[in-house]
Amino acid sequence: MRRKRTLLLASLATVAAVATAWIALPASAAAATATLLTVSDWGSGWQDEVVVSNAGTAAMTSWKVEFDLPAGATIGSFWDADMTASGSHRTFTNRSWNGAIPVDGKVTFGFVGSGGQPANCKLNGQPCGGSGATVPTATATTTAATAAPTRTVTVAPTTAAPTATATKTATTRATVPPREDLLPVTVTNKTGRGDAVHLYVLGVNLDTGKLGYVNQAGTFTAWTGGAATPVPAPDVSIDGPANGGSTTIRVPRNLSGRLYFSFGQKLDFRLTTDGLVQPAPWAGGDPNHDILFDWSEFTVNSSGLWLNSSQVDMFAVPHIVSVTGGSGTTSSTGEVVTGGRQKVIDAIKANADFAKSVVTRADGTVLRVLAPGKAADAGLMSPTYLDSYITSAWSAYTAKNLTVTPFTDQPAVKYTGRTSGDVMSFTDTSGKVVASFTKPSTANVWGCDGALGAPNDQVVGPIARTLCAALQRTTLGRLDTQPSGGAADFYQGNPANVYAKVIHANMVDGKAYAFAFDDVQNQESLVHDGDPRTAAITFSPF
Repeated sequence: MRRKRTLLLASLATVAAVATAWIALPASAAAATATLLTVSDWGSGWQDEVVVSNAGTAAMTSWKVEFDLPAGATIGSFWDADMTASGSHRTFTNRSWNGAIPVDGKVTFGFVGSGGQPANCKLNGQPCGGSGATVPTATATTTAATAAPTRTVTVAPTTAAPTATATKTATTRATVPPREDLLPVTVTNKTGRGDAVHLYVLGVNLDTGKLGYVNQAGTFTAWTGGAATPVPAPDVSIDGPANGGSTTIRVPRNLSGRLYFSFGQKLDFRLTTDGLVQPAPWAGGDPNHDILFDWSEFTVNSSGLWLNSSQVDMFAVPHIVSVTGGSGTTSSTGEVVTGGRQKVIDAIKANADFAKSVVTRADGTVLRVLAPGKAADAGLMSPTYLDSYITSAWSAYTAKNLTVTPFTDQPAVKYTGRTSGDVMSFTDTSGKVVASFTKPSTANVWGCDGALGAPNDQVVGPIARTLCAALQRTTLGRLDTQPSGGAADFYQGNPANVYAKVIHANMVDGKAYAFAFDDVQNQESLVHDGDPRTAAITFSPF
């Protein structure tokens, strides 16, 4: 599995991969069966696979699987099959190279979708039969009661190790910090504000898969309790630093999660029978709406520490993230330019399409700028803002090729895309079709999901993330090799992602995590060290 370096969580109920079984046929029925398995579910979407099995006495030469989608459900990317749509009905047929299934053989194809699961399955015109078995998911994902999750956690890099991400590097320290079983993370307050600060370390224990919290000394405790209707969670806050001060927390290794920080008021977390509901201030009725807060995301495991400042959901409290490794070198990123927070706010307010995404408390405090997907969900900007650009960029490849080279360390791995109707299909260097994507909506681009859903594989996911980054940066249709170009080429289309553009423009090193796959071409505000000795989060003045 490969790591999505947008590290974690929008909420905290572990999603088991639930297999959906279609009704079994009687023993006298045809021997060919199709079984659907849900291999991953992240709340706002899911990844399914269909296994076509031939338990008969003769080889199959072709297959066709069809089913109906419930109202509101969609299917976006798909692979190892061709798809046609008629209303809510979807039909998948074999590609030229996988139609033949020998006796006792199997063929698998898959797709990413959202909404309800398929129903009324038929294989070659007959009920599909078969029965599914639960498949363990390889991702630690979570589900919110009030908001869809935006990111997932896996455990290996998507591309070559990020050599250009940590752009500020200090000289080697004379004394290298010792390696401790618990990683010291120091939080420093340079905001200039007098508010009390509250810290929370929440995450997934990668050894057990359990979700829980960490106290200041580094003890992990799994969540317990909860109810069908969310109930208040225990107060697990850690007293944070006053202005000019620092607080050190010890974080256990093999943990992936978030370090939250709130100003002036503690955050309101709720427990359900499935886990923990985390703050989602873009959702109506969220009790944290009027609290100034933000978070950093991290994973620390046997491969080291990944720590990033995230603006994927919102831009609120600017902060620097840093790590000192066993070499004594300190790397940092996430620093805004002088007055950068206010400059972002002013630029967003000056744009009529984005202005309402600036959220201000009754006392005049600007709490956050919502990312466009969250703002659209909250009714604060047009849900079709990018539609005209998406249509133009998608249509550009009806008459020319798009080349995708998704791995910086594997330049020979290339895929060629062409559009037919609303579907863009990609072939590998042998000419084999390896992935297809239906034209995404504005919401799919903002979330890098739905039609741009990226499964944790070596082909479809890397192509999907490349497409989403190009659409976010408005380079698709203009630059016919992706990823390509640089910061000067990004956000030059119309309409553009003004949110991402102004945040990047107001970072000292130009790096930010302004959307889920901003790590394509190492544009993200992430630090990594394979031998972390200490880490730090520093709140910038504002």
